[in-house]
Amino acid sequence: MCGIIGCVGRDERTVETLVHGLEKLEYRGYDSAGIGVVGDGLSVSKTAGEIEALSQKLSEQSLAGTVGIGHTRWSTHGPPTDENAHPHQDCTGRVAVVHNGIIENYQELREELTAAGHRFSSDTDTEVVPHLIEDALEAGAEPEAAFRSAIDRIDGSYAIGALIEGTEALFAARNDSPLVVGLGLDAEGDGSAELTGDGPYFIASDVPAFRDYTARVIYLEDGEFARLDGGVSVTDSDGIPVEKSVETITWDAEETGKSGYDHYMLKEIHEQPRALRQCLSGRIDELGGAVDIEEVGDLSPTGVQFVACGTSYHAGLYAAQLFNQAGVPAQAFLASEYASSPPPVGDDLVVGITQSGETADTLSALREAANRGAETLAVTNTVGSTAARECDHALYIRSGPEIGVAATKTFAGQLAALNLLSLATVEGGRSRRAVVPALRDLSGDIQHILDDSAASEVAEIYADSNAYFFIGRRYQFPVALEGALKLKEISYEHAEGFAAGELKHGPLALVTPNTPVFAIAIGDGDAARKTVGNIKEVEARGAPVVAVTDGRNDAAMYADYVLEVPETHPRAAALLANVQLQLLAYHIANDLGRPIDKPRNLAKSVTVE
Repeated sequence: MCGIIGCVGRDERTVETLVHGLEKLEYRGYDSAGIGVVGDGLSVSKTAGEIEALSQKLSEQSLAGTVGIGHTRWSTHGPPTDENAHPHQDCTGRVAVVHNGIIENYQELREELTAAGHRFSSDTDTEVVPHLIEDALEAGAEPEAAFRSAIDRIDGSYAIGALIEGTEALFAARNDSPLVVGLGLDAEGDGSAELTGDGPYFIASDVPAFRDYTARVIYLEDGEFARLDGGVSVTDSDGIPVEKSVETITWDAEETGKSGYDHYMLKEIHEQPRALRQCLSGRIDELGGAVDIEEVGDLSPTGVQFVACGTSYHAGLYAAQLFNQAGVPAQAFLASEYASSPPPVGDDLVVGITQSGETADTLSALREAANRGAETLAVTNTVGSTAARECDHALYIRSGPEIGVAATKTFAGQLAALNLLSLATVEGGRSRRAVVPALRDLSGDIQHILDDSAASEVAEIYADSNAYFFIGRRYQFPVALEGALKLKEISYEHAEGFAAGELKHGPLALVTPNTPVFAIAIGDGDAARKTVGNIKEVEARGAPVVAVTDGRNDAAMYADYVLEVPETHPRAAALLANVQLQLLAYHIANDLGRPIDKPRNLAKSVTVE
């Protein structure tokens, strides 16, 4: 969702650093942007629209300071206007605040503050925070105490950064919303909660905001506060120092660039062969067929519940089939609905699938599972994320940074990692001997698709269709759902995914000659033969059909066009079919001129429920 950047120690480069950090956070989704800096005084510049509009406004102003904060806002309370953009200030203009999350008691606080004479200029929940700080300052509190006092009064989720005029320090706090601290290369610690040095020091909602300057980070936990000035000090809600370990980010800043591709999404689709090699590296014995995931130890669940949202939920549906096929009862739940689901039973394992490790609904579901006494595991791409830290175990998919809002390589990484989890915990030697070679060959098979896909030609033919249907069975059903989601996310066209057998139970009424059906038919077994039957039903009603197939069945015979995938194990074939559908969605959206990397109304990391 919204993006936060803050910095101390960049001096004359403060404004430049803040804008650069905001540009690195554009992928999170936003509709307004702003910065605030403290120098001789406190100055704020903000505007609705994109960062380019903010940069133009800054070129007409003279902002300078030694400490600053910046923000990209994704609208929740109030529309995207100049007034609703962050940072928000108090009545005196001495305080500036940026905030991600939702302040649940803001209406009550706003009414109280208004009655006390405070004037509000926005529709946001965030604006109560600077006014609360103002009240505490006027009551005689020192700046840090005033900040703490304000935080104590708010309920909800937040990552907050604050500036106070006359104080060359940056104050930060988090609760249920991610916030990471970046440490300059000369920062030194003595094992305590205090790190000192010339800096620079940063706060951000995500590492890419400051990765060009440092790879050394500490992650704030819920209820923790940070003060950044000539060093970094971290304390808990009672003001007691907290020792923090310094971690090093292993990916390069260059990995977040486009590398010559027109869009991040296309680059990340093409990065999938490498991402899968990283996911599998050191985890499979290609000769013996063994699978070893050191992170999960000797787990042997008698049942599994998967909780996830969006694309990750589709990965959960796929994983549930893996475990069920192995004889272990498994279900996938939408994380936002998990609170009303059946509780875990006995030695059930609850697996949260979340690319960012910060998805609010998934974190809430995992916490609910932990409260019920279940063992939990996070399948995530983000080392040090909240899900990874809070769960009993963490399985990293190792896909590298993903900037495009529409998940691509991380979905492939999730499917591969979940295969490994199933093979390592509940499946025997026969399955391993059959599946491991297919997993090993995935990178080469996907590269073959990337080199030879006809998706761009198919997209050009069907880019003006009224709607798009995607169908598949068994392992291919979640891929059909994901194909439809990708298309609707970035093209803004109506697309739906169905279990192929369900098409005749209602959705067939919507099929027309201008409704192409993308049918995934893999192998020559019963599922493929029945899917071919569904293709015939569609064809008889005049709808065009595009078959995604390995050629081992008759799907191509009844299709108008074919997107080919190499022959492989059905489990691995799901990943190959998915690549063809990713390319299809990309090219349709590109032909329609959509903003592919920043689709409207969507955000990369959804940190509110």
